[in-house]
Amino acid sequence: MTHPPKSLKPHPGFKGRIGIAREDITPPVGIYSRNWGAAQHDTADSIHRPLTLTALTISASSTDEPLILIDADLGWWRPLDLFQQFQQRLLEELSLESSRLIFALTHTHAAAPLMKPDPALPSSEPLGPWLERVYQATVSAIRRALADADEAILDWHHGRCALAAVRDFPDPDPAANRILCGFNPAAVADDTLLVGRITDASGTVRATLVNYACHPTTLAWANTTISPDYIGAMRETLEAATGATAFFLQGMSGDVAPKHQYVGDVEVADRHGRQLGFAALATLQDMQPAGRQLYFDEVVESGAPLAAWRHRPHALSSELRAVEIAADLQIKDWPTAEELEQQRLACEDRALEERLRRKRDIRRSLGDGSSSPLAVHAWRIGDAVLVGCGGEAYSQLQQELRSRFPELAVICMNLINGSVGYLPPADLYDVDIYPVWQTPFARGCLEHIRETMTSAIEELVR
Repeated sequence: MTHPPKSLKPHPGFKGRIGIAREDITPPVGIYSRNWGAAQHDTADSIHRPLTLTALTISASSTDEPLILIDADLGWWRPLDLFQQFQQRLLEELSLESSRLIFALTHTHAAAPLMKPDPALPSSEPLGPWLERVYQATVSAIRRALADADEAILDWHHGRCALAAVRDFPDPDPAANRILCGFNPAAVADDTLLVGRITDASGTVRATLVNYACHPTTLAWANTTISPDYIGAMRETLEAATGATAFFLQGMSGDVAPKHQYVGDVEVADRHGRQLGFAALATLQDMQPAGRQLYFDEVVESGAPLAAWRHRPHALSSELRAVEIAADLQIKDWPTAEELEQQRLACEDRALEERLRRKRDIRRSLGDGSSSPLAVHAWRIGDAVLVGCGGEAYSQLQQELRSRFPELAVICMNLINGSVGYLPPADLYDVDIYPVWQTPFARGCLEHIRETMTSAIEELVR
């Protein structure tokens, strides 16, 4: 007879000082908000749900430098150097090291864009004051979270959610010979859900963290509202049930999105959010009490010999470490930024002109050289590791990282500390597919980032 273990492995956890604070960053109605080439409107006419910015501060003690994580209902930076200016200002004002700050975007496609006002775009003047408001909200949330920090436990548990589907769909027209960006019912998506729980010394849940990979593209060109997409209803569902602040940490979602998407109906986004929220709640209900482990205690003789399992305390790690590594990625043979601008000016197709505008902005940010660095950030938080970069990696990256480090809870994130382009696998560079022709990075970029992230995690856990 094979004897199983006599205790259940405890949840990966951390014990230290944790602070939480939230600010509203909803832009005004009427602001420029065109994020889709197919959109026929340029400005938002209403608010579906508020956009929020939530700060999480983590430190081993009151005297240690904290790790600071920002969860913001924002889309992507246009261009990258706008974030670099934002980041530098923030680091200087708060006396932070760059490795210890992660500014994460939920990647909603229904917010005002992160860009400077452009006289060529209608109603873009409010973008400047709104971006300043986002900056001030960031400073305020961090300071309040630091001031309110107290002893707490952060632990993690894996669950599943079927919201995300693979969105690389072969064009049904064989003559087209291309891959469309939409639900592929023949492919299986990564349904991994990683849920974090922050519990204070009294046993009260203070916050939940949902790490899940799924593009927030429910709302598309027909939507004229400002919205966090499905993330808003996800937070509402969790917060109503727990009474605790809910964070969303966008996973490596370059190839996954809801099955039903590209709509103007906000109820579809809310339904998606409730689906993810309920899955996260189910995962929370499967967790053991914070700081406790289930173990076999005794045999109780009854009608049957009963194995009685009980809870007991277990030791929690207070280790915190942060690393930042630059991965030098090769750039594709794109035209220069000036050449792309001339192409844009000559373009009369509205959707194509939008593509050229974005491509020009990427090229301007990266320069006209043959390579560019992309920062990889990794944190060790007790028995968990958080890792990510400013690219949009395909979900196979998070699957590979988790398989390489099965003993850890690995929180995998896209679009942190900037945003540049997709990170598709090498074999897709032989296919006509949007993430390949959108990204400035050459074949092998995902694989390079995978090895850089692996090295970063190995450095943290040695």
